Amino acid sequence: MEQYYNDFGTWIRNQLPFRVQKISIDAGFTCPNRDGRIGIGGCIFCDNKSFNPSYCSHTKSITEQLEDGKRFFAKKYPDMKYLAYFQAYTNTYDAVDKLKALYEEALGVEDVVGIVIGTRPDCISNELLDYLEELNKRTFLIVEYGIESCNDNTLRYINRGHDFACTRKAIEDTARRGIYVGGHVIMGLPGEDASESLRQAPIISSLPLTMLKIHQMQIIKGTKLAKIYKEHPFHLYTVEEYIDLITNYIGLLRSDLILERFVTQSPPEMLIAPKWGLKNYEFTNLLNNKLKAKKLIERV
Repeated sequence: MEQYYNDFGTWIRNQLPFRVQKISIDAGFTCPNRDGRIGIGGCIFCDNKSFNPSYCSHTKSITEQLEDGKRFFAKKYPDMKYLAYFQAYTNTYDAVDKLKALYEEALGVEDVVGIVIGTRPDCISNELLDYLEELNKRTFLIVEYGIESCNDNTLRYINRGHDFACTRKAIEDTARRGIYVGGHVIMGLPGEDASESLRQAPIISSLPLTMLKIHQMQIIKGTKLAKIYKEHPFHLYTVEEYIDLITNYIGLLRSDLILERFVTQSPPEMLIAPKWGLKNYEFTNLLNNKLKAKKLIERV
C-alpha cells in the first residue's frame, strides 16, 4: 500500500527487533501550572482521566502498573515487549534523583525494553538531560513534549504557563543529546482556525522533532474549557473539515517527520463535543483516502 507519510508503527518496527506496546503509567506527578508554582488549575482543556487506561493508577507502584498492563496486553499478544509510558501530567517534574529511581524501576520490570517520557518544555534541566543522554545509550528512549500551539497568545489563554520560545529551546536541547524527541499539538484550540494551524505547520516542521502527535480539540466534562464552551460556544471541526485540515497540514511538514497520531478518543461519558463516532483506525482510513485522492489530482 502506498504511504503518504511516515507512520509511527512502521518506524518503531524498524527500531526494535520485536513487537512493542506502550504501557501507560501514572507516577503521581502534577504540573507547575496546576500546583501553584507558576499557576493553578492546569491547562484549561486538561483532564488526564480522559486518556488514562483502566490499569493506570497512581495508587499503584510503577512495577504494579506495568505488570497490570502486561497482563492486559498479553491476552492478545503473548510475545509482546513493552515501553513504559510515563504519560499522566508532567513526568519530569521532580528532583532528578527521584526521577531516576522511577525510570530505573520501570526498566527493571521483565520485558520492558524502553521508556517514553511525556513532559512540558519548562520542566527539563541540564542535569536531567545529562542523565537522559546516558540512559539513551543503554535503552530505547523517547521524550515527548506538549507543544499544543506555537502561538504565544493561545498559550497564555489556555493557561499553559510558558511561551513557544521555551518549547523550542527544550526540544533543541534534547535533540542535541541524540535523544528521540516527540511533540504534541492540538488543532482547533480557541482562537485558532485552520489558517492559523497551517501557519504554524512550517514552524513545527522546523523543530528537531523525530515524531509528532496531532489531535482535534475536544471538550471534556469538568474542565474550565467546558465552562467556557457552554457560555461562549466556539467552532469545533467536523470530521470532513478536520480531514481537510490534516491533509493540508501534512503537506507543509518535512517528509522525514514521523506522524504518530491524528486523533484522540476520550471516553464517551466524559466527552461533550465533538462526537464523531469514529474509531482511530476509521479516521486514519478516511484520511488516507483523502491523501490518495489529493495525490492522484496532483499527478494529473
